[in-house]
Amino acid sequence: MGVEGNTKMKRKVLCSLLLTGLLSTGVMFAQEAGSAPEQNAPQAGGGMGHHGGGHMMDPDQRLAHMTKRYNLTADQQSQIKPILQDEQQQMQTMRSDTSMSRDDKRAKMMSMHQESAQKIEAVLTDQQKQEFEADQQKMKEHMAEHMHGGQGDAGQPPAQPQ
Repeated sequence: MGVEGNTKMKRKVLCSLLLTGLLSTGVMFAQEAGSAPEQNAPQAGGGMGHHGGGHMMDPDQRLAHMTKRYNLTADQQSQIKPILQDEQQQMQTMRSDTSMSRDDKRAKMMSMHQESAQKIEAVLTDQQKQEFEADQQKMKEHMAEHMHGGQGDAGQPPAQPQ
């Protein structure tokens, strides 16, 4: 039961991370689909862990999650928090931008998330980086499955036969 329980715990943590990533880059799609602004939605609640939460974790919640997952030091936390805050601000600005197409917004948000991930990696130890990169890759694969019905990388079209 020890190994099985540990595997289940890892799966739960990974699912939570995947959901975080999906919500941080995909919440705008749900908003567009409903076409109603998120004015009455709570901005920093505890509903993030539920699929129907409708909003992403705030930077403090994300930092707490990352601190547990990667065993961040106080110094690392103080360096990562402004990165998360900046990413949240940029994402909020992007969601309210009506001049861009949905695909352009998605691409820009993915780019912003990648930039934040690179900044975060610069703060992590080698061991933490390995775990973080593995989690990022799993999140990317998970998003590709949901965004494209399981047809490969979210950032690349399926290969064309020649």
